[in-house]
Amino acid sequence: MAGNQPYQAGRHFLQIPGPTNVPDRILRAMDGATIDHRGPNFEELGRRVLDGIKPIFQTQNPVVIYPASGTGAWEAALVNTLSPGDRVLMAETGQFATLWQDLATRLGLDVVFIAGDWRHGVRADQIAAALADDKALPSGGAIKAVCCVHNETSTGVTSDIAAVRKAIDEAGHDALLMVDTISSLASIDYRHDEWGVDVTIGGSQKGLMLPPGLSFNAVSDKALKAHESAGMVRSYWDWGPMLSANKGGAFPFTPATNLLYGLDEAIVMLGEEGLANVFARHARLAEATRRAVAAWGLETVAQVEGERSDALTAVMLPNGHDADAFRAVTLRRFNMSLGNGLGRLAGRVFRIGHLGDFNELMLAGTLCGVEMGLAASGVPHKKGGIQAALDFLSTE
Repeated sequence: MAGNQPYQAGRHFLQIPGPTNVPDRILRAMDGATIDHRGPNFEELGRRVLDGIKPIFQTQNPVVIYPASGTGAWEAALVNTLSPGDRVLMAETGQFATLWQDLATRLGLDVVFIAGDWRHGVRADQIAAALADDKALPSGGAIKAVCCVHNETSTGVTSDIAAVRKAIDEAGHDALLMVDTISSLASIDYRHDEWGVDVTIGGSQKGLMLPPGLSFNAVSDKALKAHESAGMVRSYWDWGPMLSANKGGAFPFTPATNLLYGLDEAIVMLGEEGLANVFARHARLAEATRRAVAAWGLETVAQVEGERSDALTAVMLPNGHDADAFRAVTLRRFNMSLGNGLGRLAGRVFRIGHLGDFNELMLAGTLCGVEMGLAASGVPHKKGGIQAALDFLSTE
């Protein structure tokens, strides 16, 4: 693609936490001719992807597919299950939890936002306490939904959703559980049915290895029941017409046909590797990355070992050093893009994406670029991060 920047030899290392690298198989699948979205060939495709996406969420219930970013799926989850003025409980785990809270507020919902430091996941005990307080009110049960981010893309912190479900159940509360899996779906073990999630939000541009443009709502029977009486205004996002059309492999509006070609291939690829192996690969590469960060003498944003993400690692730079300036050096000198710090972490952290179509050699190149970039930027660090990662990878 022509541009203002001079040519740089070799591949560009896209190591942001999404959109991720799109494999050649998916690019070739998307390169097909657009077909009649009301014809029998599309119906076959529609049925395949609508059935095939369910195991990725580990659900037997419907998954609604929208031509939209993950933000659209956030909105769809709320407007299909809630009514104006309903109270929702949300936990501040980072920038995306904050943005979802802002969206809910703008929709006219009454948001109870549990403050957080962006370095820890959702605390189930805080969820339990808030629900207990809610039940004790004269209007007990005012909280209609609990909304959590499974893997916070801005911080590299993962939350224990099973523990949140347990907290809701032990409180005897009837609130819906909604979970954002945009940067964990198909990268980190996630179990919609087993964990009792009512609406799971997903996106195409991360673990599913697709370009941006598709988003998902996996819905429970309880969520479908809530949809029947939900009073928020909805049209494009309405599950009703979608689920009705989906029974025949169709959509109520023009679908993103070529992205669905890509989704069809992504489902096949994930099935060939096996989800358990996909999760193990991500876990292994993430651990190698964390060992490199520790060897450099730097600190991850995530502070609790069990909450450190297998999809990305957010790294703190020492005080007085600008993470964006460091990122600019890695791009200019080594043709590598790293994720920037978001919100309150802007300029303080950089993020290494190690999810999606990613392997050991790609990780080694990425960590080499980071270590050279630290040196070129004058960021205080110890040498040996690359070797620490390679030592770990060579023993597995």
